[in-house]
Amino acid sequence: MYCDECKKQPASVHLTQMFNGQTTESHYCQECAAKKGAVIFNMDTTFSIPNILASFFGQNVQGLPAPTVGRTCDNCGMSFNDIRQSGKLGCSECYSAFDEELEPSLRGMHGNSQHIGKVPARGGEKVILKKKIETMKARLQQAVAEEDYEKAAQIRDAIKDMEKTLG
Repeated sequence: MYCDECKKQPASVHLTQMFNGQTTESHYCQECAAKKGAVIFNMDTTFSIPNILASFFGQNVQGLPAPTVGRTCDNCGMSFNDIRQSGKLGCSECYSAFDEELEPSLRGMHGNSQHIGKVPARGGEKVILKKKIETMKARLQQAVAEEDYEKAAQIRDAIKDMEKTLG
């Protein structure tokens, strides 16, 4: 089987994606997979959780940005190389210190780089309403960008009503 992209080299990376119940399969060579941003594991290393996590943070992964040499977290003193070796961040400030390096890894692992979290079963009405307002504000920005001002006005009014109930 040859690469779906270049159709010249044998496919060694096989991706299966599911979206809305539809399954699509893609087959790529190493070079085309790296260009597409696929995470490629080096199976020559020992199979362990730290090694898997380290691969997400740039070790043994092609196509991710190289970390800035010598830069460390101001809070805990960890370097990005330390994070790659251990597969663990030193503190919560490491997310800010190594934002550029972590962003593609987190997006690849979780599908998003922003934590959504869960809503408590009791007393979560305000949290749900706040999230709905955030979603509506994003839709408002999109409507304005598309110059659909009638829709934007309706969304704006709905946001104001929700904010009134929020208190």
